[in-house]
Amino acid sequence: MTSTRALFLLLTLSAFSAISQTQTTTVGTNSFQTMALIAAGDFTMGSNDGPDDEKPEHRVFVKSFSIDVLPVSNADFAKFLNARGLKNNLGESFYDDDDRDARIHQQNSIWEADRGYATHPVNEVSWVGARDYCSWLNKRLPTEAEWEKAARGTDGRRYPWGNSKPDQTRALYGAPYNASAPVNAFPAGASPYGVLDLSGNQWEWVASAYRPYPYSADDGRENQIPGPVRATRGGGHDSSEDELTTTQRGRNLSRNPKAGHHNIGFRCASSLQVE
Repeated sequence: MTSTRALFLLLTLSAFSAISQTQTTTVGTNSFQTMALIAAGDFTMGSNDGPDDEKPEHRVFVKSFSIDVLPVSNADFAKFLNARGLKNNLGESFYDDDDRDARIHQQNSIWEADRGYATHPVNEVSWVGARDYCSWLNKRLPTEAEWEKAARGTDGRRYPWGNSKPDQTRALYGAPYNASAPVNAFPAGASPYGVLDLSGNQWEWVASAYRPYPYSADDGRENQIPGPVRATRGGGHDSSEDELTTTQRGRNLSRNPKAGHHNIGFRCASSLQVE
């Protein structure tokens, strides 16, 4: 191992250790948090310099919408499980509670986040679970275009915070398997709209089916019936630096939409201008 690589790993583990020490005292969950208002208008989606699934770079018009400032936390999703159970009335699973990576479990018939993980982004949620959770709050999942605009703004930035390279003050990445951090641990990584945790920590389900660009909301990719593989955005705690960009679509990520995954969470959006 080179000295540079060893130093990077040491800094990563040190930063993760510091974040972990705050996980039991960080307060606040997302159910009633502020949403950021994203004004209607065009923005540049995709990249001509990235992987093939990000091409071609193209202009997309997005209507005004609001998006959660923070991802859904384990404590948030536990409330949903207590209200709705593990499956919907069609028998579709919301959450893989029996997976060893799950951070929510039943205690005396009550679903609760594991100790120390209440404010960490939820994982092991299926796409249906994410969709139905948002609907439960009279919200919805963001489209892929909405998510990218909320992260990228209108200036074509490479990362939510700008074009400077990632570091451990802006995002959690390159961390050990299933080693998440609280959803509000990286204020320096905010997008131009003040949306947090859009790079690293957990990938995020979006409403859109994973289809080639150019993006079009009218080509069937926004059909909300379960089935197709959905896009995932933002990178996760165990991602490389290359997966943290605002245009990354998770082409190498395992993401069966019927199942939960150790590194995929989500946040909600709304067509209403909620602030």
